[in-house]
Amino acid sequence: MLRQIIVLTGAFGLVACTGAKDLNEPPVPLGNFSLGHNVVVAPKVETTATVSREVTKEELTDAVKLAIAERFDRYDGSKDYHFGVSVEGYVLAKPGVPVVLAPKSGMILRVTVWDDALGKKLNEEPEQLTVLETLDGDSIIGTGWTQTKETQLRNLSRNAAQAIENFIVKKNAEEGWFMDAALDGAVQNDASTDGQSLPSDATLAE
Repeated sequence: MLRQIIVLTGAFGLVACTGAKDLNEPPVPLGNFSLGHNVVVAPKVETTATVSREVTKEELTDAVKLAIAERFDRYDGSKDYHFGVSVEGYVLAKPGVPVVLAPKSGMILRVTVWDDALGKKLNEEPEQLTVLETLDGDSIIGTGWTQTKETQLRNLSRNAAQAIENFIVKKNAEEGWFMDAALDGAVQNDASTDGQSLPSDATLAE
């Protein structure tokens, strides 16, 4: 997993998302979506001091959780959906050789979305997302030179939150994840009799 990040972050010119640049604009429509639990864990996170600055697991998960809240608390739909996010690995670029070999920051995470009313996952298998830092005037010469690790982590986490948004917007368009069913009452009744209940926060990211 970590090797995959290193390969990707070394690829010049890749761009993941625009981070927080769109947060002052109206959010992309997501039907009845409202964020309930925002669970971020990092049980198997990997990094290496050879290519990355290091942060604690708490710093890493707090930054991603804050970025998710910043983006998704803008939604005020009629139903709660929960995120279980597992950060699998990251690289926060160290100072490198300008332009040609300047390393890029990146993160790999796995995302599961839960329907609160039904008490079950919308995606049975976690969606794996690989996120890179946004390239701009600073990161072209390497953010290891121009940013603190705190700034790198904040910006990368914002890109991660936007990547999650892109994923669920796509799934909503394809599968109607956040669209009310025509017989909503029947759906709610089925959920109450199927014996399922929403797991604790500790298992949401599994």
